[in-house]
Amino acid sequence: MAEKERSRPYDLLGQVETAIYMVLGILLGVTAILAVAGCLYLFASNRHDLMSSATIFVLIDRLLLVLMLVELLHTVRISIRSHSLFVEPFLVIGLIAIIRRTLVLTLQAEDFTRNTPWGPDTQLHFHAAMVEAVILALLIAVLVASIYVIRKTKPGEEP
Repeated sequence: MAEKERSRPYDLLGQVETAIYMVLGILLGVTAILAVAGCLYLFASNRHDLMSSATIFVLIDRLLLVLMLVELLHTVRISIRSHSLFVEPFLVIGLIAIIRRTLVLTLQAEDFTRNTPWGPDTQLHFHAAMVEAVILALLIAVLVASIYVIRKTKPGEEP
């Protein structure tokens, strides 16, 4: 009997946790749907300018944001079902975020160097962009390697 009384607060906390995950999942789902609608609107409103690299980069950036939201929703769904947290979905989300930042950085660097006279400020910006690009490339390699190791290693096995 005493054991049953002790498990009640634990069960209540579990129910609260599940309810919070459900609300979070619903909000992420609605946000993803709105982001998809925004992508469709962007696509439809810029259909005459789809060959422009700027339009394509913005569209890809938004689509990668949607993909990140869907991956977060997937992670929340897994957490609700299993009542545990897994690392791999967060690594995938991080990988998508880094790829997204790389695309934005590429577009910004191209636009900046094309539309700005070459001088000390331009060189500084270009150098900073290249350093960031190298760091992002290293992060991509680390995340891909981490995902590979996690998928090849089963729980309880040594890497």
